Amino acid sequence: MKDNIVLIGMPGCGKSTVGVFLAKIVGYNFIDSDLLIQSREGKKLYEIIEEKGIDTFNQIENEVNASIEASNTVIATGGSVIYGEEAMEHLRKIGTVVYLYVTPEELTERIDNFATRGISIREGQSFEQLYNERAPLYEKYCDIKIDCTKASLSKNAFQIAQMLGLIAH
Repeated sequence: MKDNIVLIGMPGCGKSTVGVFLAKIVGYNFIDSDLLIQSREGKKLYEIIEEKGIDTFNQIENEVNASIEASNTVIATGGSVIYGEEAMEHLRKIGTVVYLYVTPEELTERIDNFATRGISIREGQSFEQLYNERAPLYEKYCDIKIDCTKASLSKNAFQIAQMLGLIAH
């Protein structure tokens, strides 16, 4: 049974914060897969990317997400999780995948720490190019898409809980 909620989306869309609110609302546990990666590697995300490169980082992210075992849990993933086919197949098996959509313009306003954020972006690639590369993959893997543009993070969490029938409308 799919008893987990998996949040995917671009960096800055609110996966971690919405995930904590959502877990509290529905009484679930919470996992931030970026923190699992940092714990496994003993380094911050941006340090892993700097030291090992994007391809190795994406491989580590794929392995970590593909190994998550949980129930009644909200799982906030990293923005690049959608590059890992094994991870996404696993997450779709164990949970309902919710895409937190935010316009590229708002994301650019929200993210003020690109250097230390740990964003898996290739050298010379713009954020807009990254967005255009990832958006179709988020659409491909999601069960539900929710527009989080210009809405409060707590409101987004309530909307997801309602859409999934976990709280009354």
